[in-house]
Amino acid sequence: MYVLLKPFKKLFARLMEKKRAFDALDARDKKRYWGDFLLNNAIYIVLVILVIYVEIVTLTNAKFATTFLSFESIIDIMKKAASASFLALGVGGIIVLTGTDLSAGRIMGLSMLVSASLLQKPFAEYTSKMFPDMAAPPIVLVILLVMAVSCVIGIFNGFFVAKFSLHPFIVTLATQLMLYGLILIYMSMGNNGGAPIAGLTEEYKQVVKGTLTIFNVAIPYYVFYAIVAIAVMWFIWNKTTFGKCMYAVGANPEAANVSGVNVMKTIVFVFALAGILYGFSGFIEAARVGSNNASAGLNAELDAIAACVIGGVSFTGGTGKISGIITGVILLQIITVALQWLNVSTNLQYIIKGAIILMAVAIDMRKYLTKK
Repeated sequence: MYVLLKPFKKLFARLMEKKRAFDALDARDKKRYWGDFLLNNAIYIVLVILVIYVEIVTLTNAKFATTFLSFESIIDIMKKAASASFLALGVGGIIVLTGTDLSAGRIMGLSMLVSASLLQKPFAEYTSKMFPDMAAPPIVLVILLVMAVSCVIGIFNGFFVAKFSLHPFIVTLATQLMLYGLILIYMSMGNNGGAPIAGLTEEYKQVVKGTLTIFNVAIPYYVFYAIVAIAVMWFIWNKTTFGKCMYAVGANPEAANVSGVNVMKTIVFVFALAGILYGFSGFIEAARVGSNNASAGLNAELDAIAACVIGGVSFTGGTGKISGIITGVILLQIITVALQWLNVSTNLQYIIKGAIILMAVAIDMRKYLTKK
């Protein structure tokens, strides 16, 4: 029982410490404190207001079969968050290095197309099979292949960033364009003729979308894959020498180099690890979507970046937690689903997501300048 209560005792102790510090302030400082609190938590306040509004709308409108905060809706949000977490985990490490990755969505998209094209049903069952004379290889082999290809692309990005001191924005923008060209070339190969790649094998779909029932709730396998990925990344970030080196390079690469950290190796490894996560995400998304075309992965990196900055991963470098990334992913999915419930157009959703990224980065920079 003590072990279960220990985290709550620590939380209570921190809250009491903050309360004592607040009580010691004079009236002017207390007013400034509340102003800073509202500004620093503006996104969360807007999110709470949005959730309350959507819940009221769904409660009072008879056309909605369930409410926004119903159990079914919450489970749906968790599923969407699980599928989006792989990309965010990869992008998060690059943001810790004060960079970003504009190629993440296209790397995932290429992995989606390769996975789908290799794991289609036999030509006798699906005449639009991309490679009609090729039998579907073992699923594990396909996973390793797309992860290896994505890892190589990540190493390519990391090498140019580390070796030539190029900004990740420029490097990954160039990679994004090159990958789009590769995707268009790949889509025109074989028997496909540029049509969407569908007709996936039942085994492939089962590996990704098969369910395990827990407390009468059917949970897809990819949710458990996401949990494993989160646990592995938490361990890497917090319990390994590489994780410490990553934070050190992100905070101050010159100081890290003087301290004996191999800055180039660390940067390349962060991008390679991100590539592996993008590749696995592509494998998952191909089966989850079912029909994959040249737009696969388009703008997916925007959601990943938004989730990271909402979750407190700072563009100033050296700051960020896995728990924050996952929190950001969940919050972003809540916003996305809420907008869908309100029947907001997809075009307008892009505008709102862009505004969220801008607001989150502005708040993050304000916190940085205040501390400085």
